[in-house]
Amino acid sequence: MLLAGDIGGTKLHFGLFSKERGLRRPLVEAVYPSIGFGSLEEAVGLFLEQSGRRATKAVFGVAGPVFRGKSQITNLPWVIDETRLRDTLKMRAVRLINDVEAIACFVPFLRKQDLVTLQAGVPIRHGALAVIAPGTGLGEAYLTWDGRKYRACPSEGGHADFAPATPAENELLAYLRDRQGHVSYERVCSGMGIANIYAFLKERGLAVEPDALGEALTRETDPVPLIVEKALDREFPCDICVRSLDLFTSILGSEAGNVALKILATGGVYLGGGIPPRILPFLEKAQFTEAFLRKGRMRDLVAQIPLHVITNPKAALLGAAAQGLKPEPRPRSRSSK
Repeated sequence: MLLAGDIGGTKLHFGLFSKERGLRRPLVEAVYPSIGFGSLEEAVGLFLEQSGRRATKAVFGVAGPVFRGKSQITNLPWVIDETRLRDTLKMRAVRLINDVEAIACFVPFLRKQDLVTLQAGVPIRHGALAVIAPGTGLGEAYLTWDGRKYRACPSEGGHADFAPATPAENELLAYLRDRQGHVSYERVCSGMGIANIYAFLKERGLAVEPDALGEALTRETDPVPLIVEKALDREFPCDICVRSLDLFTSILGSEAGNVALKILATGGVYLGGGIPPRILPFLEKAQFTEAFLRKGRMRDLVAQIPLHVITNPKAALLGAAAQGLKPEPRPRSRSSK
């Protein structure tokens, strides 16, 4: 019995898997708010108690870098240790991987129904694959072909320096630098990024916050769901919320293009995480693809790279499970060059 987990700054998603039932049919699943627990051990203990089952090994995708079996969760005050988890949970083996690395592990198993394609491109067989995943933070990972299968590799590229590509982004960088010092892509291209962009537009007088929205936001612990909801309102979209998501998606498109170039992702770029599926109408606007393509002399190259949104909300959980179960992916049709 395998316990898999997607351990994020906002939520904890657990599932129990067996080889007999396969990757897509967990025996038990549960989601808990991260803030409700003092440690991962505490959360796992509750899940196993409520499920009434035991596991012999576990793989957790965690929202932070993993070094020598340990991880400091980026947006939680937790330090997670494989050895301590194994001993506390009395399991045969426990493995930690980065949460976006876990999403990358699921990419070879993706099906058509798990994706929305924004740019078909011309994928190269066995070409490198990139994952960029804005959620509570911004994660990045990639996959390379080893001659027999794809291998997922973690990255902390989301913490690299934000490089503005437009005059509005220049102003945003100056605004955030005055307040935070170092400005990474995570500061402008994640849940916290949407909140930062909204504050920038409001405080610089570039957009007006309706009084009713301002009052509603004071009652929210996390302003992002409400900002997204008001931006997507079909009858009365809120201007400041629309502008916030327009600027956000322009930055996301630019960084997705950066990642495509850095690892030469000729097999495709995959947008994961919790935010992209929720804002598909904004990603389907021309400005997002244009930001992805705006790479000067490399524009024609980037235009050949497929660009997809992963809509399966269990991608990180199933990727962690794939690392424990080691199933063989079904052959996927790809063009070759």
